[in-house]
Amino acid sequence: MTAQHSAAPAPQTTGPQSTGGARIRVGSAPDSWGVWFPDDPQQVPWPRFLDEVSAAGYEWIELGPYGYLPTDPARLGDELAARGLRVSAGTVFEHLHRPDSWDDVWRQVGDVATLTRAVGGTHVVVIPDVWRDHRTGEAIEPRELPGEAWQRLAAGMDRLGRAVQEEYGLDIAFHPHADSHVGHQRDIERFLAETDPRYVPLCLDTGHVSYYGGDNLDLIRRFPERIGYLHLKQVDPAVIERVHAEDVPFPQAVQLGAMIEPPNGVPDLPPLLEEVERLGLDVFAIVEHDLYPCPPDVPLPIAQRTHRLIGSCGLRSMEIGRPRTTSTEAQA
Repeated sequence: MTAQHSAAPAPQTTGPQSTGGARIRVGSAPDSWGVWFPDDPQQVPWPRFLDEVSAAGYEWIELGPYGYLPTDPARLGDELAARGLRVSAGTVFEHLHRPDSWDDVWRQVGDVATLTRAVGGTHVVVIPDVWRDHRTGEAIEPRELPGEAWQRLAAGMDRLGRAVQEEYGLDIAFHPHADSHVGHQRDIERFLAETDPRYVPLCLDTGHVSYYGGDNLDLIRRFPERIGYLHLKQVDPAVIERVHAEDVPFPQAVQLGAMIEPPNGVPDLPPLLEEVERLGLDVFAIVEHDLYPCPPDVPLPIAQRTHRLIGSCGLRSMEIGRPRTTSTEAQA
């Protein structure tokens, strides 16, 4: 099978189908299996991730870090099709607030966008680089961007969104992130005010917004035209309180359990999804649960329970798959 836009068969969704307006296509990502890097012995092998994400019932996935899944489009397309999976997006990191950063960011985007388009994806999720070293926790940049750096970031993201549309026919979705310069709600609002809605939709990651006490519902209601993509995630308020009190870097916060399995944290996901439907938004809603590192048997049961929880919302606009037998089980 060739890896074109029909890399997988039509999804077998559950629940009533929306005939127009709101559309919420629910998926998952390697992140929910503890995958942060292209290659790491602490992570589950990619065939196991694909088998288990399909078994849990998801039919849409992100590519994760470039190089974790096969980068040959034909091979990846065949692996996806064998499991009834489709790709929503690839992911890149940017540092466009720094001078002379365009060429470096664009090279990364080229690899990811090429593969994403080849296997039928429609988005590139763009995450800002963090201001402190993930390993040491030491600051490598100021916590707050000066004005000229904000101008470079906004202009660079407008240029990036337009270039990705023109060169690859894909949309970007900018992902505010903990320990980055666009994390607090005030930063998100400034970013939206200074970027062009034609080229820079927002990937609203509900966990990262709540990480800094932001209001996801408020952002959805006030900026519906900017919500182009969703990451569904919850945080543990008790852990987050400690994280901020002790100024814990994000990777260590994850190891402390800052991200938690729904419905045990915040924000409450059903009201968010109901608001997305009420406003008529057409988005992917990708379940993420930062777990790195984690034992390999931990992710699947969490994914199964989360799939059932989200599927129970009963929204007419929601498209969510059914649990299935994995390809490994079928061959046994």
